[in-house]
Amino acid sequence: MEATCNGSKDSSPVFYLVGIPSLLESLFLLVFLIFLLLSLLILVGNELILVSVVAEPSLHKPMYFFLINLSALDILSTTTTVPKMLSLFLLGDQYLSFSACFLQMYLFHGLNCSEAFILVVMANDCYVAICYPLHYPVLMTPQTNAALAASAWLTALLLSIPAVLQTFHMAFDNTAHIYHCFCDHLAAVQASCSDTTPQTFMGFCITMVVSFLPLFLVLLSYAHILASVLRISSRKGRSKAFSVCSSHLLVVGTYYSSIAIGYVAYRADLSLDFHIMGNMVHAILAPVLNALINMLRNKDVKAAITKITCPQDPWHSGDP
Repeated sequence: MEATCNGSKDSSPVFYLVGIPSLLESLFLLVFLIFLLLSLLILVGNELILVSVVAEPSLHKPMYFFLINLSALDILSTTTTVPKMLSLFLLGDQYLSFSACFLQMYLFHGLNCSEAFILVVMANDCYVAICYPLHYPVLMTPQTNAALAASAWLTALLLSIPAVLQTFHMAFDNTAHIYHCFCDHLAAVQASCSDTTPQTFMGFCITMVVSFLPLFLVLLSYAHILASVLRISSRKGRSKAFSVCSSHLLVVGTYYSSIAIGYVAYRADLSLDFHIMGNMVHAILAPVLNALINMLRNKDVKAAITKITCPQDPWHSGDP
């Protein structure tokens, strides 16, 4: 870490999270309750998905193995940022230590990058299931699935290291003001008194890699899926093929829509409040929608959750 801007080398900087600058203090409790409700939806929803997939033998398939990876990522990402946000709005706890800020930054961006790559792996699973159904058991073995999931996690977690390390070595005031509700990379870079151009460029390049490359691979998979489905003569067969990946397609749409909202809010000539809220849509709203989509749209998961939460009374399970 470089010296702080005022020349002191004896102590690490402390970060002050400004939150949403124009938000009235009288609305803090309302925002806290909204974030608390959304975070509970994320945690409870994804935990139900995890438990139902693990407990239900009929869901021990590659598709659902990747789904529980996605759920785990949403849980971890939420617990990385939301507790501090809740503390900020309820208790006014706006300070974050230097090490805590960079740990939060690394985990948030690393986990979100992992989600992009897991979505690519899920798209590939759909592609093999629809385009090569006879070869599916041979191609998508448990070992292959584990290797694909591990590669998605590790690649993304490694990609996030350079930008975080470079930012770690920037100079900051003893109390650096971050205009955000958590330690976002760009917000931390803008809080530095060093030259931010190299960091902004590096962050942009990494964002392009972890956003557009996975999106291109997902679209490529679905282009092949669409071509294969259109060759199916029966309407029922086409409908069944599309239903295999409908939930995943909705999750992909949600994920990239939230990224687009954050990007437009940042690039457009809008107030700082809109920049922050645009980023928070990606941080909170996307995981909420993921959980709801997978619980309500996926019939197998929905049935497994119902079986766990509302077990049938064995004395009344048979016919009278």
